This record gives sequence, structure tokens and C-alpha cells, in this order.
Amino acid sequence: MAVAEMSKLNLIAMAYDRDAVLNALHATGATEIKQHTQTANTVVLKCDGEALSEKLARYESALEILCNAADGYFKENKIKTDILQDGFSVSYSQFMSADKLGEEAEICVDKVFALTDRIRGLNAELARLNKNEQAARAYSELNKPLSEFADTACVRVKLGTVPAANVELLNGGELFASEVLNISGDTALVMCAAHKSCPDVSEILQSANFTPCPFRDERAGKLIYGEIVKEMDDTEKAVSDSRSELYGLSTEIKKLKIYCDYMRFELEKLRLSEKMCATEVTVLMEAYVPKEAEKLVSDAVESAAGAVYYEFSEPLDSEIPPTLYKNNKVVKNFETITNMYSLVNSREFDPNGIMAFFYSLFLGFIMGDIGYGLIMLIGGGFIYFKQKRDCGLKRLSGVFAMGGIFAIIWGVLFNSAFGISLPMYTVIPDAQKDMWIVAGRIKVPAVLIISLMIGVVQLFAGYICRTVQCWRRGQLLDGVLDGLVWAVFSVGVGLAIVGFIDEANMSQLSLIGGLIAGGSLLIAVLTAGRKEKLLGKFTKGFGAAYGVINYASDILSYARLYGLMLSGAVIAQIVSTYGVQFITGGNAAFIILGVLLMVVGHGFNLAIGLLGAYIHDARLQYVEFYGRFYEGEGELFKPLGSNQKFIYIEK
Repeated sequence: MAVAEMSKLNLIAMAYDRDAVLNALHATGATEIKQHTQTANTVVLKCDGEALSEKLARYESALEILCNAADGYFKENKIKTDILQDGFSVSYSQFMSADKLGEEAEICVDKVFALTDRIRGLNAELARLNKNEQAARAYSELNKPLSEFADTACVRVKLGTVPAANVELLNGGELFASEVLNISGDTALVMCAAHKSCPDVSEILQSANFTPCPFRDERAGKLIYGEIVKEMDDTEKAVSDSRSELYGLSTEIKKLKIYCDYMRFELEKLRLSEKMCATEVTVLMEAYVPKEAEKLVSDAVESAAGAVYYEFSEPLDSEIPPTLYKNNKVVKNFETITNMYSLVNSREFDPNGIMAFFYSLFLGFIMGDIGYGLIMLIGGGFIYFKQKRDCGLKRLSGVFAMGGIFAIIWGVLFNSAFGISLPMYTVIPDAQKDMWIVAGRIKVPAVLIISLMIGVVQLFAGYICRTVQCWRRGQLLDGVLDGLVWAVFSVGVGLAIVGFIDEANMSQLSLIGGLIAGGSLLIAVLTAGRKEKLLGKFTKGFGAAYGVINYASDILSYARLYGLMLSGAVIAQIVSTYGVQFITGGNAAFIILGVLLMVVGHGFNLAIGLLGAYIHDARLQYVEFYGRFYEGEGELFKPLGSNQKFIYIEK
């Protein structure tokens, strides 16, 4: 439970060794390049990575097209494969030799875009043919050439279609005639003829929703339709062949991903130029390195360059190095929760280990059920061990698995398994029924008081963390007066609460706790303004006294533990009560209904409970616990070349 101490690396190398030095630092995985302060006779290097950035964007666009094509093919053919999964392992030597894939990758990318353009053009042609096919369908049984339906010297001839229901509207008198040539579905193919002396027949045709033939051809309608259908079949086959050819390139996906991440590393090195300074023949760079990695970095630098000067030094007091956590595998999962609030800065005490305990304790308290705890433990553990690469999902599943262990413990104490009471001794009072009498007259739910007492314990831990943080910096008096005194105050508050509970039969603790709390509060008030002058001493002391109100408010915030636990317990009990009644009813239909009710009801209750617990548990850590000592505002240590998007480099 600590943050790694950082050293500052100052390095000068020959300009032609710059790339070799950066590659060597990348190999260590322990160097973050920082902005170099410009000095006399040096210039800041310029970044010229626009061309590489555009190339990377083009390759990633082709990769996305290829992955989508492969994904569609796999789903359509129900093929299970890991070819599309990111995070696959690549050896360091394989990664650094990825530049040899450049020519092969370029050919693949060109093919992807060429095939994509071809498919796009074929689809546009297919859309046009579909439209023509719909128009030609009405003429598919017409064996006469369309040219026969032409005007004569005295007669105007119209060939086209009308809705079948409108055929009777084609009636224009003695000089107008119409004939139905074919009826297909709701559409009728008609020929209309009118003597040229006949008034304009457009109104008659319009009233019948007449659509003139769109084709002007010597061929028969049947032949035109057949050729369109054949052309559609040929185009669809060309689309299918092109898609198959595009899918055939899916074997290159992993190579493309490796090469894209390699280009990303090369682009990162180019952009790092803006953080470096240079003379006519040398390049100067500064970096942060964990103290325990100094030898690793020095060996790498010496082996990479012939003429290089470097030294390690302590960061200045005005500098805040990046944060590199040094936690075990369990606590590591909880770092994400802290990082969502604010990253630990490298000069403060890392609270993740303590927070992990309280977060798991509260998560287990809220769920408070043996059955739910087992699901959390098994489900979270399964996802955790299935995920090979460290990611957000892996860490979240680890958090829930750890919370599941505490949920089982609390479930045993509450005597609850899916809301059903087991035939065993109950350690903790019933959350729904049992009341404790406070101060001889006030009835308060017993488990509510327990949740408030848990809050007192966490606030005590928060003040102890403040004490430790001050002492680590050599601020012994501040640690005592700003941390330890308030921790003692928390002890007094806790004892007083126990003393006021009639069922505890320890009324003397109320006096003892009150004296401890009052004495520590008096010390806090008198010493709060020790660093101030005149009026500041009074205002600081008043602020310390007023802080008791905030303290009480913070304690009451822990009532949310009871509220969330109680709501989940009641729903679980209701679901199990009705589910068991249905299952034991004897009727097959009721048994199925009961099983469905148990699965769906408890699944929903577990999901909603976990969502609420995750959010409110985090709030208690951020506001009530971290509010006592936490500074934050850190920046995560990001070693050179660590921003791979698709692969995991084994070093």
C-alpha cells in the first residue's frame, strides 16, 4: 500500500542515438519522458508527425472495416473465434521488428479500400437495378417488342400501368379505347389508344393513376425483365465475391493491429520531440523513473548508445512526479475506484488498501445475503480469471468478488440466504423488526445503529490516515492535533453511542465517551488557530467547534448502508416467499412460475442492489472517508510506449 518513489533522469546523447535511446527506455517499461527546461544554447525540437498520424488513421480505418466484415461473417455463419479480440500478447522483439510488416500492411490496406469502394459501387448499382426490376415486373409477361406500341398517323398509343382497381376509369368515349394486357398482383398493364382528334386524354389517364412505360426499346418486355434480373443476380454475386475476398483478408487482422500499435509508438516518439531540447549535435531529455528501476534503466541506456551522459536526481519540491501504485493484486482492483475520484499524488499516503477493506465491508453489508454473496464471488471470480489482460472489467469483477466474500459473512450474521432464514443462531438483530432503546426512551432500528457505528469506525480510520500522512512528512505536531486528536474524539463518540443503548447495559460508557469526546474537542478548538494571528485564532477555533456539526452529518450519511440493505432484504424475502409457495404448490405450471420468479426476481434485485451499492459505497469513501485527509490531484505514471490500443507487449 504505497506509491513508488520517483527519481528524475537527466540524459544527454548524440542526436543520431536519439531513436536508439528511446527504444531502450521503452524496453524497460519504467520511463516517462517529461518536459525539459530550455537552457542556453539549446532549442526545443519540433514534431513532424503529421504524415505518420494520417497514415495511422488510414490504417486504423481499414482495420475497422476489416474487423466489421469479419464480425458479420462470423455471426452469420455462427463461427466462434478470438481473431477479433484485442489484448493478445506479443513479444517485445516481435513488436520492435514490426516495421518489416510495413509493405505487407500497405498492400492489405490498399486491398481493403479497393474492395470497399467496389462493394459500395456494386451496392449502388444493385439499388438502381432493384428500382428497374420493380418497374419492369409489370412487363415481364409481355412478348411483343415495346416498339410496336407506338403512335400511328391517326392514333396516339400509350403503354403503361395503373392500379388494378382503376381499370374501369379508363373510359374516354368512342375515340378512346383501352385494353388490359396483363394483371400482376395489384398492378394492371394496359394499352390506351386515342384518335388524334380526341381532346387531351391526360385527365383520364391521371384520374386512373396511369404510369407510362419507362422503357423505350426494340426488345420485348419479357426479355427486358429477364436481362434486368440476370444483371441483378450477377451484381449480387459480385457483391458476395467481393465480401468473401474482403473476409479473406481477416487473416491479416492481427498483423495489422501489431503494425498499427507499432506506428502509434513511432508517432509517440516523434511527438516526444517537443519535450526535448537539442544542441547542434546532442539531444537532452528528462524523465521520471521509479527508484527501484534505476539500474534497469541505466543498463538499457548504456547498451543502446556509445556516447551518453546521464544521472539520477531527486525531484524538486515544486515538482509532483507521476503516481505509480505498488499494491498487491487484491488492492489493485480498488485503485480504479480511487482514480475515478482523483488520483493519489505521489507525495501522499496511499489509502487504497484501507479503502479496499471498507469498500468491501460496506458492499457486503448492503448485499448482506449468503446467496447473493456466492453469486458475486463465483461470477466476479470467473470474469476476473477469464480476463487475461488488466482492464476495467477485470478490476470491477475483482471488486465484486471481494465484496461477495463480505456479503457471505454478513449473510451469515444476518441469517439470510436469498431472503430465507436458515435454521441457525442469528448473531445480529433482525434488520426489519428489532429495535434498540436509546437514552431510555427512543426506539431506533438496531441495524441502523450498527451502520452508524461502522461510520464512526471509518471516520476514526480517516483521522489515523491523516496522522500518518503528516508524520510521513515530518509534521509531528500537525499529525497529533489535526489527526490523532480527532481520532480520539471518534473513539469518545463511539463509546458514548454504546453507553446510550439500553440493551448494551453499559451506561457508564456514555459518561466516559462524553469526557473523551469533550476533552479532545476542547484541545482541537484551542489549537486549531495555532498558525494564525489574532482574529484568525478565534475563527479557526470556532470553525473546529462548528466541525462537530459536520461530523454528525457525516455519521448520519452511513444510514444509507442500512437503507440500501433493508430494501434489498425486503425484496429478497418477498421474492423467496412467493417463489417457494409456487414451487411447493404441486402444480407443474406453478413450479415453472415459481422458478422463473426466483431467477428473475433475485437477478433483478441483485443487479439493482449492486448498482446502488457501487455508487453509494463509493460516495461514502469519497466524501466521508477521503474528506479527512485525501489530497489527490495526481497523474498516473505512463511509461514510454505504454499506450498500445490492440496488443499487450511482453517485456
